[in-house]
Amino acid sequence: MSNVTVTTWSLEQTAPADLLPAVAPDGDVRIARAGVPSPEFSRFLYASVGADVSWTDRLDWTYAQWERFLDRPGVETWVAYDRGTPAGYVELEPQDDGVVEIVYFGLIPAFRGRRIGGHLLSYGVARAWDLAERVPGRAETKRVWLHTCSKDGEHAMDNYLRRGFRLFDTKVEDEPDVTAPGPWPGAWTL
Repeated sequence: MSNVTVTTWSLEQTAPADLLPAVAPDGDVRIARAGVPSPEFSRFLYASVGADVSWTDRLDWTYAQWERFLDRPGVETWVAYDRGTPAGYVELEPQDDGVVEIVYFGLIPAFRGRRIGGHLLSYGVARAWDLAERVPGRAETKRVWLHTCSKDGEHAMDNYLRRGFRLFDTKVEDEPDVTAPGPWPGAWTL
């Protein structure tokens, strides 16, 4: 198996005022929290959004692993819908000391380029900042962070920077060159 050199950038916001919201797109686009933890739905989002950018680390998760992750207090999935169809998502994971990580964020390929991504990211970051309002006993958010890499979409880094994130770390590593199978095996071989 061959390797590929991957650059990973870690970015953060350290105050709610850091968020620079995007303008909402035209049309019937709405964002709603997936209020019932659903391994099936979360796996669908993960596989569909990450299909062409090599998201593979959760593809072999069992139902029980998905369930354990989603049932953790403060883990939230916010989904963008375009005319009722899931278009993408942002997944929040609370960490210690008032830190919230945006673990996954992205759009299903067919919905990219419609100005939904900036709006969804803005909304998700705002929900990370006000997470303590929805999670009893949770400390107020002091920091929101995420990472992106050179395998992600070509507009990912620009979107993060335009939303007010600042770079705090860069790593370059060789990784196995693995191709995600798409939302289902063979989906990207058409």
